[in-house]
Amino acid sequence: MVGNENDVKPDIIAGRNPVSEAIRSSRPIDKILVARGEKSGAVVGILAKARDKKIPIKEVDRTKLDYISGGAAHQGIIAFAAVKEYSTVEEIFEYAQSRGEAPFIIVLNEVEDPHNLGAIIRTAECAGAHGVIVPKRRSASLSYTVGKASAGAVEYMRVARVTNIAKLIDELKEKGVWVFGADMNGTDYTECDFSGACAIVIGNEGKGISRLVREKCDVIVSLPMKGKINSLNASVAAGILIYNALKYR
Repeated sequence: MVGNENDVKPDIIAGRNPVSEAIRSSRPIDKILVARGEKSGAVVGILAKARDKKIPIKEVDRTKLDYISGGAAHQGIIAFAAVKEYSTVEEIFEYAQSRGEAPFIIVLNEVEDPHNLGAIIRTAECAGAHGVIVPKRRSASLSYTVGKASAGAVEYMRVARVTNIAKLIDELKEKGVWVFGADMNGTDYTECDFSGACAIVIGNEGKGISRLVREKCDVIVSLPMKGKINSLNASVAAGILIYNALKYR
């Protein structure tokens, strides 16, 4: 079980043999959790294979593995499988080209809540965005929860993972994409022109976009705040900006 759910989610793979077979079969895997201090030969071999495939690995307390697996025999290792294979950034551009449209991309800078990621994917798909890009670390992944929150949109939206969002922005700009970062103290979103190739960067739920990512953006765009709270939920902010951009496309 995960959390207080009553069923084992299909994206959780527990145990040495199941995790090893998942890696061997090239099943898309978001990350692997291994018990802190685990040094058995079988686990060491599994982690070596995971590193070869650039799968993120994190050491955690064994009690956390017990909790995630709902008491099942995890043998010190658990993998989180993606509900869908990730795309590449190149495939996102190819998809835009196949539709004869200027690229429209949503970039997420450490959005960690799977419900937010699912909601953003859903909005992006409905608005005709060509792809969503997330970092490999410190980000929600394409889990069962994300798939459910997206209401099926994850099946149609190209989602790519990259190692470094700041470097990605440089690459997007080299391809002629105008990058808009959502943050405070920027240009009012209603005054921005989102026509042409554009990417909208949405930041972390608590910290917003990082300093380096902010500096890389062409324009910082802000939503007016009239109440006592100075920020919106990440998926709500993304929804407003995505549909505002749609007016120009």
